[in-house]
Amino acid sequence: MSGPHSLPIAIIGGGVAGLTAACALARRGFPVQVLERAASLDDIGAGLQISPNAFRVLDALGLGPCFREISLQSERVELRDTSGAMVARLDLARFRPQDEFRLVHRARLVEMLADAARAAGAEIELGHDVHSIPRDCRLVIGADGVKSRTRSLLNGTQAPFFTGQSAWRTLIPAEEEPAPAAQIFMGPGRHLVSYPLAGGLRNIVAVLERPDWQDEGWSQPGDPNDLRAAFARFGGPVPGWLERVQQVGLWGLFRHPVAPHWYRAEGDGPALALIGDAAHPTLPFMAQGAVMAIEDAWILAACLDSGRELGAALQHFQSLRHPRCVRIVDAANANARNYHLKGPARAVAHAGLRTVSRLAPGQMIGRFAWLYDYDPTTAI
Repeated sequence: MSGPHSLPIAIIGGGVAGLTAACALARRGFPVQVLERAASLDDIGAGLQISPNAFRVLDALGLGPCFREISLQSERVELRDTSGAMVARLDLARFRPQDEFRLVHRARLVEMLADAARAAGAEIELGHDVHSIPRDCRLVIGADGVKSRTRSLLNGTQAPFFTGQSAWRTLIPAEEEPAPAAQIFMGPGRHLVSYPLAGGLRNIVAVLERPDWQDEGWSQPGDPNDLRAAFARFGGPVPGWLERVQQVGLWGLFRHPVAPHWYRAEGDGPALALIGDAAHPTLPFMAQGAVMAIEDAWILAACLDSGRELGAALQHFQSLRHPRCVRIVDAANANARNYHLKGPARAVAHAGLRTVSRLAPGQMIGRFAWLYDYDPTTAI
């Protein structure tokens, strides 16, 4: 890591994107301040899947050992039908034994990143709801999420498209598992994803096609009985899991375009840049939302530390990130359709997946080599 630098940076948002950026920048010698509107960094959200492309960043930041302590290694991904029968299996431990696929509670990840950012010299100011761009810095990084105010300054108002799907998210107590796995139960017009977390918890996200909608974000309370009714025909372990649900959040799933403009280097006031959901909100069907945010943070810090003039550094950042994020968002959109197939199309697709999984099991995970082989720490 190089430094020190004379470029003062303000980061709006103290989530995964903002805190990873704060850590990466502060370790390079940049003066960094994080402005987070929440009064505390409490247990926000639920589970996250962190694939090896993002783990490489955490490891490069010196956080690999700590992250392993707060997370579980996922052995495989299982695709199942409504009865619980196996449709296909992505054997991560067998076909990518060198890689880290981790399952973690978002709050534990945020806590780790905040501690690391402070230790590197970043300031974190809580309870600071930013309504206007700070003027006492050279660069403002918008890491303010799917409802980003910073994004609108660079791209204007862009109305999202409601997908016709809503999701429930919850945590339940769970027994420790010897071989943790992410399981996806696929049904007509709905699917449920679940995986264990460290500390005796299980994360559940259940998605249903429905004509009404809820706001984006997971803060709206839902009714556990509605969740149970929507997935009443699912078998396997699902009924037992849902019986243990006591509280659940509900939110509508909206499709956003990847922002066409990620930065502004000239004009009145400081330069602006976007990272994470502020730049590329995604549907949760590739488990890459937090991963893309971590990738963004490292690469932006590396671009700013590259010796380029500020405008050129921000331009290079967008040129590196935009095509990859578009591809990931498009893949998530496709999975939203594939998980919810109905009738003959569902039967044909599941039969094909069973055949491939049985005859060429490595092909299932090999399809995602473009995603998991990417190393942000060598991308500059």
